[in-house]
Amino acid sequence: MGDNIHIMTEHLPLNTSPLPVKLRIDDYLLLEGAGAFQMYEKTELIDGEVYFMNAQHRPHALAKIELYDSLRDALRAIGSGLRPMVEASVALSDHSAPEPDLVLTSEPRGPGLIPVASVALIVEVSDATLEKDRQKKMAIYARANIPEYWIADVNNRTIHQMWAPEGEDYTRRQSVAFGQVVTAASIDGLSVATTLL
Repeated sequence: MGDNIHIMTEHLPLNTSPLPVKLRIDDYLLLEGAGAFQMYEKTELIDGEVYFMNAQHRPHALAKIELYDSLRDALRAIGSGLRPMVEASVALSDHSAPEPDLVLTSEPRGPGLIPVASVALIVEVSDATLEKDRQKKMAIYARANIPEYWIADVNNRTIHQMWAPEGEDYTRRQSVAFGQVVTAASIDGLSVATTLL
């Protein structure tokens, strides 16, 4: 008994001020299943913190569905095994389960969250969330080694394309105006029309 107490106290950090508790995905799913977030309708887990997701207005919703259609058609045209999914949660790490607007995955079927190893591209459509998408979301996607990340910036009518993750950043990036073709940097042969955005 004494040995067990000694072992347990060795792992506790010395704490002189309140510290936040980071939820794990299992904790988050347990709370979600118990209805803890029911009044918020849609939430996601980012770095152990639960975030409420805003309602989507027409420009956001239209950009998302047009990008989905373009990605689906372009993937079919090149015979890719990747599949675009809308608002599907990704098991990014122990403490992050974001729900991006679009995810290209090689494993669309199966129970639970999309496994991070199957993800080739993530797209966030941004109108009111640009700062979060360019900072917090970019950092967790890069840290999880997501090969490529796009932000469809509705207000500025631009797709911010990022690839080559390193640490909490992407080392390569470019911006493509809506109406132009976006060519994926990390998926051979994938070019996406954005004329309808």
